Amino acid sequence: MTTETALPAPTAIAARAREIHIAWQADAEMRVVLDGCAKYTSDWDDFYGGPLISTYSVTRDAGPLLDDALRVMALKTAVYELTGDELFAELPVPVPVDVTCHALTAQFTALSRVQQRTGHLFVHSTVNEHERGTPWDTGDYMHQVYEAAFGPVDERYWIPAAEAERRRQVLDAAYATIGITDRGMTSAIDHAAA
Repeated sequence: MTTETALPAPTAIAARAREIHIAWQADAEMRVVLDGCAKYTSDWDDFYGGPLISTYSVTRDAGPLLDDALRVMALKTAVYELTGDELFAELPVPVPVDVTCHALTAQFTALSRVQQRTGHLFVHSTVNEHERGTPWDTGDYMHQVYEAAFGPVDERYWIPAAEAERRRQVLDAAYATIGITDRGMTSAIDHAAA
């Protein structure tokens, strides 16, 4: 098993991530992918990602979230390219940004072409997210590499672990009143035939 101490210095990851990010943005199809994700936000349904953001609006927040998602993907790819370790590359990400990464990587066919043209894989693994099991938090390795590569995180979206859990508990209580429990994984709503 690998450990955090084997991860490259944040400055090395940041430099590589900036190169990857520039290459992806230079690909003509990447703008189509990002614009498409922003346009079809009705497919971004989730219970505990976007709604963790105060006064969330997918229409208003899609652009900044997609920008962060692409940066996060560049950081994960940089870790993978420099270590060859997919588990290392699954850096913890704040929940709203992670949900947006899922929306972005759902553009599989177009991203496959972007990967092929740029030579940089989109490294993302939900299985490894659960394997790592550590939520994103202020000051962690991901925070350090993000800020080294792209500047300060946007605190609207980069919600620290304890605050994210507090907000999830608020949502738990609200959702339970309409029969949605287990963090959105169970519904007691009976959709009887009309």
